[in-house]
Amino acid sequence: MASALRDWLDKPHTGRGVYLAADDGGWEFRDYGALASAARRTAGALIEEGVRPGDVVCLILPTDFTCIETYFGVWAAGGTVCLITPPLFQDGDDYVAHVAAILRQASPALVVASKDLAEYAGRAMDQAGLCGEPWQPRQAAETEVRPAGELALLQFTSGSSGAPRGVMVTWANLEANAELIARMAGYEDGDEVASWLPLYHDMGLIGAFITPIARQGTLRLMRPDHFIRDPARWIRCFTEAAHTAAPPFAYAYSARRVKPEQLEGLDLSGWKMALVGAEPIDPHTLEVFARLVEPFGFSRSVFKPAYGMAETTLLVTMDNKGRAPLAVRPDPETLSFGSPVRILEQHSLGAQSLGAKSGWVVGCGTPEEDVPVVIVDDDGNELADGLLGEIVVGGASACPGYFAGAEAKSTRFMDGKVHTGDAGFFHEGQLFVLGRMGDSIKVRGRSVYVEDLEGKIAEVSGLGKGRVVVVGVPGAGRRGLALFAETRGEEWVPGVREMLRRRVGDDVELTIVVGAGLIQRTSSGKPRRRYMWERLQAGHMDGARIVP
Repeated sequence: MASALRDWLDKPHTGRGVYLAADDGGWEFRDYGALASAARRTAGALIEEGVRPGDVVCLILPTDFTCIETYFGVWAAGGTVCLITPPLFQDGDDYVAHVAAILRQASPALVVASKDLAEYAGRAMDQAGLCGEPWQPRQAAETEVRPAGELALLQFTSGSSGAPRGVMVTWANLEANAELIARMAGYEDGDEVASWLPLYHDMGLIGAFITPIARQGTLRLMRPDHFIRDPARWIRCFTEAAHTAAPPFAYAYSARRVKPEQLEGLDLSGWKMALVGAEPIDPHTLEVFARLVEPFGFSRSVFKPAYGMAETTLLVTMDNKGRAPLAVRPDPETLSFGSPVRILEQHSLGAQSLGAKSGWVVGCGTPEEDVPVVIVDDDGNELADGLLGEIVVGGASACPGYFAGAEAKSTRFMDGKVHTGDAGFFHEGQLFVLGRMGDSIKVRGRSVYVEDLEGKIAEVSGLGKGRVVVVGVPGAGRRGLALFAETRGEEWVPGVREMLRRRVGDDVELTIVVGAGLIQRTSSGKPRRRYMWERLQAGHMDGARIVP
């Protein structure tokens, strides 16, 4: 199968390329001619190793030029790419078990690993029952580009609600979504993109890597640790770059860590798009970032709140109207499936947004015709605007299903559509997303979303949002909540118990767990809620203490 996404390998633009962030604060550059040549020679080596069109090839590589060349080398060899996260902060044994779970499902023809990660990869292969050793990237003397199989990617979900599952992304899915991203972003030929997002996560891989490279735009690529150490370095990119994407926490982190004097002399007026997605968006987070960068030419209309998921390739909706994002505060008493959502307050991003955290949600734009979105009730009936239900997505970006027959509890593939497992509603033409249906509990017939509770707990406790995770769990004959807090102190507990009693009532069992390093996150930064609860139940959460 031919694909426009691989065309640049045959016709590289030698005047453009990829800038890779170096550890010393500088940038290394390679043009598309050099990258295409290296990818084609890597394809030759992969073919010598026995890779055939349609074979799955798993890559365990850090973000560097070798990773870029190997990624497109697999495509040039006709293979299906499956990128696996390098270890971040996980315990070595946990990381190996995670990779082994992916390898068992992916059944790759080849596992590629850098020298530094070969030991982990080898252990994971053993656990998964795969023969052989990890293959270290190399290039052959001959270059090759072979026809591709049906699948472009095996995109593993990050596992926020259970074991990782591989989403089958076809070439048709990927081409349709890359086209949607470019159109919604207002991408023009030659535009520069800057990203620090990890490549093994769908937003970083498809939105900020494949899409600009396939169009041979200039790409400035940082590793996540570069961003964490120096978020101002990311902002400085936008004196030249026009597009980026990041989860809300990145904007909040930048506002907290970056001082205005670090940005002195910058002109950010050419910044066209700052996509915000991957987790619930509160207006306060966007406003504090806007206030940091507004003196340097940033406009609030640059924010593009978006909604998407791996099962729909990536993007579903994005607000591309050239306006400040719209924030609303729904009445929590009206959050019941099939019922109208009452809006208590709303405003466009601005001064009113300061302090608008818990209970607020930001609009993610209006669906395009080629990606139809409907809201349905528990019986699958389509609901009118303003009613709460499950988000269902159709169109060419809707993937065919999970690899090897895997299933999820919330997300389902039916009749060419993706039933997302996410709850949402339409208001003033925009899609508002409340969160995973699996990350909510029913209280007196209405849904209470754990992200909303986390925001309130962070405020009441003073711990901050990143140190609190709430999990909806089965109780003894009734629903329960588990609260994980990364702290050893307990002085905040009575206030939080009282707030939760008022919010969810006395009939919900509450388990409060405190300790250092409790919170487990996916590669995209989402809490692994069910996994944390299961670890606690099995007695595997070291240092955890349940507050009586």
